Amino acid sequence: MRQLKILLRVIVWAIYLALVVGIVLGIVSLVRLNGPIYFLQAVIDGLKLGFVYALIALGYTMVYGIVRLINFAHGDVFMVGSFASFYAITQYGWGFIPAILFAMAVCTVLNVVIERVAYKPLRDAPRIAALITAIGVSFFLEYFTALRWVFGPDYITFKRPFKVVVWNVKGVLISNITVIIVVLTIILLLVLQYIIRMTKVGKAMRATALDKPTARLMGINVDGIISLTFALGAALAGAGGVLYAIAFPQIWTFMGVMPGLKAFVAAVLGGIGNIPGAFVGSLLMGTIDVLVVSFLPMGSRLRDFFAFFVLIVVFLVKPTGIFGEPQIEKV
Repeated sequence: MRQLKILLRVIVWAIYLALVVGIVLGIVSLVRLNGPIYFLQAVIDGLKLGFVYALIALGYTMVYGIVRLINFAHGDVFMVGSFASFYAITQYGWGFIPAILFAMAVCTVLNVVIERVAYKPLRDAPRIAALITAIGVSFFLEYFTALRWVFGPDYITFKRPFKVVVWNVKGVLISNITVIIVVLTIILLLVLQYIIRMTKVGKAMRATALDKPTARLMGINVDGIISLTFALGAALAGAGGVLYAIAFPQIWTFMGVMPGLKAFVAAVLGGIGNIPGAFVGSLLMGTIDVLVVSFLPMGSRLRDFFAFFVLIVVFLVKPTGIFGEPQIEKV
């Protein structure tokens, strides 16, 4: 038995080594193919997309860490954030900061309502019931907002609230949009980490994630903590929706489907339930996304295939993700 375990461990590490060697050889080939400048530009664009994915993935991983629920409506909350900022900018003439705060507030209220109406009644139901409900809420948001008297079914050009500036750094183009996305995402991530690690609410969230019945016995309002978790995740998704819209200035009511799914893959890749893992996984997912489009024939059609191929590889090689730890099931 011990020899079998050793053999399996050797096989797993051999797979890890093969993956690392394959990635290194792939990067070297890409650099040789189009030159280091083109490759570096693709990596920077991928990181820009990855920072946006991170804001969505953090909501997935927080909710899963607390209630063990994959909130598939999270991508559609992200979409609502884009539209909220769009109307704040075009209808009321608000600037970037007020618009993003407004989007975060709208998404927070929306997600708390969703949690109270759709998820809370199923708190003690089998997980499959909550999962199906999450999918139903996702479809409802997509098709309800597609009605002409809500957001409409058509693509809408997003008006950026500031002038785009591009700097040429030794051949690599970096825009002020990239800088804004990176800086704002890092600030929000640090604020989230501070809340979770340094505040009483954060301690209550960690206690609830660890053991809900014991947390109740210690006087923690578990239902309130769960609602707060949904609120925090929604605020991050709302900010992500605004940043995605200014980076790729075209919005529509189904825009949250694929970014939401890829952010979920990123959360699994990093180790779902682990906040730093979701961040790292998102950066990797965004980079893979752009590299596939930049270097592979028909890359724009294959980008989604590679995203879910990564998910399959993670489940086969290390189901807990990069930073995830094995879960001990109580019998």
